[in-house]
Amino acid sequence: MERIKKEHRKKILDVINPETHEISWNEEGVPYKFKEKKKIKSGKTSRAKGARFELRVRHDLEEKGRTVDKWSNNVDLEEGKLIIAKRKYNPFSKVMTIGTGFPDFVTFSYVHDGFYSVIGVEVKVNGTLSKEEKEKCLWYIKNKIFSDIWIAKEKRNGRKIEVEYVNFREKYMKETNKT
Repeated sequence: MERIKKEHRKKILDVINPETHEISWNEEGVPYKFKEKKKIKSGKTSRAKGARFELRVRHDLEEKGRTVDKWSNNVDLEEGKLIIAKRKYNPFSKVMTIGTGFPDFVTFSYVHDGFYSVIGVEVKVNGTLSKEEKEKCLWYIKNKIFSDIWIAKEKRNGRKIEVEYVNFREKYMKETNKT
């Protein structure tokens, strides 16, 4: 049986170039994940770029006088309730990310007489939300969790990168702006 598994593995490795692809195997010796090494590297750089931009957004909001905190909740759209965001783990090494809530940040700023502006901020380098993220934003606004949701996106001004904030209501809720 062990010899058959080794032969099977060798056949697969002959078909797929191990210098350009990374293969993950399960206990039975069956490959279940093929990844191009170029895409693995570009994924790492994209995550790092996103993390740097997220830090830049946080500092920008703090400079504007807002109190910023990492939002650690998420929305279960099937049940229609707020839940604690799950951590992302790599079973072979360590915790990958702790705060995987949506949106990324919650910001507070004093308005007057004990009233505060509570705004959720989702950081996207390209400024585009997925369909599920749009549904979550609508849920947050309809259930009055946040007064507004901003989408922080990257804006290039020559070589300088600036943060541009797009209001979710203005961009996606044009016809239903009354809620």
